[in-house]
Amino acid sequence: MKIRIRQYMVSDLDAVLNSWEVATRLAHPFMTDDFIAQEKINVAEIYMPNTDTWVAEFEGEVKGFIALMGNEVGAIFLQPDCHGKGIGKLLMDKAQGLHGDLEVEVFKENSIGRRFYSRYGFELLEEKLHEPTGQQVLRLKFKAT
Repeated sequence: MKIRIRQYMVSDLDAVLNSWEVATRLAHPFMTDDFIAQEKINVAEIYMPNTDTWVAEFEGEVKGFIALMGNEVGAIFLQPDCHGKGIGKLLMDKAQGLHGDLEVEVFKENSIGRRFYSRYGFELLEEKLHEPTGQQVLRLKFKAT
């Protein structure tokens, strides 16, 4: 599978939103439809214009993305059929190449994300409450060598 990591373009928005929503529903079953609908608007109107976003493209199709705010990983989402194929690692490697040390927040209930971050080498910094969902969030740090 030949994956190309490239800078996000506005024309990628629908594919990015689709990856975000499908992966969000899989990893966060506790989120309500209303919360997801509002977050989808926020992703399109607030996050995408204000983040450094990179997409993973396979045969001309966007299969996932990573959105960065400095060394903070604001989001990394892949189409579920792309999980476990090294695509998330390629996206994280891009972020790490740009910024070195990285930080991210992940829902404690998100076993998919937690497994990914753990395998990549992220370590726990703190645990706190995510007010909008009432869920616990873990703040993780990756130290570049």
